[in-house]
Amino acid sequence: MYVQLSSFLLVPTYKGRHISRIFPLLQGRCLLFSAAANSLHRTSDGYENNAKKFNFDRLFKSCTQLEHAKRLHAIVVVSGKADNIFFSSKLVNLYAYLGNVSLSRHTFNQIAKKDVFTWNSMVSAYVRSGHFREAIDCFYQFFMTSGLRPDFYTFPPVLKACKNLLDGMRMHCLVLKLGLEWDVFVTASLVHMYTRFGFLGSARKLFNDMPVRDMGSWNAMISGYCQNGNAAEALDVLNEMKLEGITMDPVTVVSILPICAQLDDTLNGMLIHLYAIKHGLEFDLFVSNALINMYSKFGQLEHAQKVFNHMVERDVVSWNSIIAAYEQNDDPHTALGLYYNMKPTGLNPDYLTLVSLSSIVAQLSDSRNGKSVHGYVLRRGWLLKDVISGNSIVDMYSKLGIMDSARAVFEALPVKDVVSWNTLITGYAQNGLSSDAIEVYDMMQECNITPNQATWVSILPAYSNVGALQQGMRVHGRLIKNNLYLDIFVGTCLIDMYGKCGKLGDAMSLFLEVPKTTSVPWNAIISCHGIHGHAEKALKLFREMREEGVKPDHITFVSLLSACSHAGLVDEGQWCFHVMQAEYGIQPILKHYGCMVDLFGRAGHLEMAYDFIKSMPVKPDASIWGALLGACRIHGNIDLATFASDRLFEVDSENVGYYVLLSNMYANTGKWEGVDKVRALARDRGLRKTPGWSSIEVNNKVDVFYTGNRSHPSSEEIYKELRNLTDKMKSLGYTPDYSFVLQDVEEDEKEHILMSHSERLAIAFGIISTPPKTPIRIFKNLRVCGDCHNATKLISKITEREIIVRDSNRFHHFKDGVCSCGDYW
Repeated sequence: MYVQLSSFLLVPTYKGRHISRIFPLLQGRCLLFSAAANSLHRTSDGYENNAKKFNFDRLFKSCTQLEHAKRLHAIVVVSGKADNIFFSSKLVNLYAYLGNVSLSRHTFNQIAKKDVFTWNSMVSAYVRSGHFREAIDCFYQFFMTSGLRPDFYTFPPVLKACKNLLDGMRMHCLVLKLGLEWDVFVTASLVHMYTRFGFLGSARKLFNDMPVRDMGSWNAMISGYCQNGNAAEALDVLNEMKLEGITMDPVTVVSILPICAQLDDTLNGMLIHLYAIKHGLEFDLFVSNALINMYSKFGQLEHAQKVFNHMVERDVVSWNSIIAAYEQNDDPHTALGLYYNMKPTGLNPDYLTLVSLSSIVAQLSDSRNGKSVHGYVLRRGWLLKDVISGNSIVDMYSKLGIMDSARAVFEALPVKDVVSWNTLITGYAQNGLSSDAIEVYDMMQECNITPNQATWVSILPAYSNVGALQQGMRVHGRLIKNNLYLDIFVGTCLIDMYGKCGKLGDAMSLFLEVPKTTSVPWNAIISCHGIHGHAEKALKLFREMREEGVKPDHITFVSLLSACSHAGLVDEGQWCFHVMQAEYGIQPILKHYGCMVDLFGRAGHLEMAYDFIKSMPVKPDASIWGALLGACRIHGNIDLATFASDRLFEVDSENVGYYVLLSNMYANTGKWEGVDKVRALARDRGLRKTPGWSSIEVNNKVDVFYTGNRSHPSSEEIYKELRNLTDKMKSLGYTPDYSFVLQDVEEDEKEHILMSHSERLAIAFGIISTPPKTPIRIFKNLRVCGDCHNATKLISKITEREIIVRDSNRFHHFKDGVCSCGDYW
């Protein structure tokens, strides 16, 4: 007996019996066998004669379920056809097609005399089922033990099964040994194999040496270049193909459209679309899906929508593509509407649908629907089966600012890939939790997960935020070894890290090395000069950027306006605001308006700032009124500050920083009743002041100090050093400025409060922990107070050190009793 299957019963004698009585389920449940069954007649010759009447070709084509295949196998066995290699090989292929490769192998093993076709069928069955290692083993068994010679049908599936270059090169040697290198199918498969492993030179040589090229060969070479990011070479092969008079087929179009999107080549993309229309390819499902994706990358949603609207047939990929098009182009409302339109079509969302949906709810800040998406993924079991689904949920919670849930989902993932780690690191960094981001990165290193480009882009901003220069420099060293430091995105993050850690010279050196064809590195270096107070240099860089033909974006002008604001360059800031609109057609957003209000306000033009707000075509938000309130604090305009704070609390009553700002203004002028009133208002709304802290990196370790805190192990030495410094400062004429003490207490207590501000604790720790005359770098989460600013200038002179302080607004470089800000901050 060739097969033993529990799903059916083989009757020992069939004489005089109708097939429907032998297999009662065939007639009732499996209509596919009814035509064959009705062709049988009762004859005295028994079942063997009736079996000749079976239309086996029709039966094989009709099998769509595993149970059907098993019953057909039974018919083959009892009809005596099991010894026929042709039928047995078809059964091998059928079982593989239906997803049961073990039955394929069982059937294959029962074949007594196997020919090349049979071996090829078994190898192909393994490949179709994704069992690549077994496919390679089966091939070697065929080659070494069967005594048969592989043919040109053998190698295409075997080459597809090769999981490393060594296996592929071995197969190439066998192809050469057997003289099959000139077969078009075999060579095309070799081209595909080499491009898969990134060996494009070997692939191109094989391709060039082919005496005859079919469509598959051209497509293999084009798609190989596309998959390896070699856009220009892919287009070269396409042009060569056109010159030879070969027309593109759907596979070519689907391969080349992503390249047009990658190069932002709208013209070629639209020409290929026109070609597809002229040749009747635009209704091909895969071509339409590729067109939607291409127009999405171009940001041309109206064209993507037209392609979608004209599709004759749509699958779940079509819906995913159009939903993702709107989601990725910042139109979450339309994307969500399309998702609701998809539901009545009967198509079930897959995990890629949920990836887009999770991003949509994050953009909409819809935490309630975010939980619904999470629940849907849990019910489907996708978190356990698919890491992409889990990563999307972690990303969604991170963008919603719910980091506890993001961490819980991350911890629950059974398998974590590098994207999982990157997503959590980015989530912490973007939510201002840089220390947590660094902690997760360290855990990632302990788990031996190899970082990639996205990891560096995620962790470097976290180092920037806490001023962990030494740790950032270690990452820079790794990037030099990996030759990644000149990558435009990684290089830009390094520029930003050095600039925000106070090493502006190193940031500039890196900027000169990285490619500068886009606005990304320019924005970073302009921003760095701005926060260091070097507005003139920032403007000079902007002029160089224009000369080199690099188009600025809205971020460029935010950096420029901010730089002008920090330096008090009112005329230059107004010029930038004009150029942005008149020359580049960039319409101002609230960030630009906020910078202009800050620019006028810092320079003392409070009425001009208020008139500018009144002339704005958009409704002012909290950042606008906050900028005006901050300017009022600098220049002591209580009346306008009160008006601005009233408007501010109307649009954002939950930001405790604005209450603190107004309270400080009242305290500075001794209006303690106003202080009590504002503080009571904040307290009634459940708001608490953000505690001030300062950090310093010493010996690869970041120490954080809070105002008035004495928990540090070196606390006694720190306060002793501060007392000594205070005495020396007083000998140089220092008088404490008690207006920066925001409590109504005695003067000796006020002096102690000023001395225990977090930045002074960090500076004193730096002095006692580092060699004399070496620079000290401090990072503060709030603005430096005026008294600490004066004190630090004197400390830099007394200790002969450069003290670099980055507060919430900008850098201060203290040296020889002078600050780089010129006391304008």
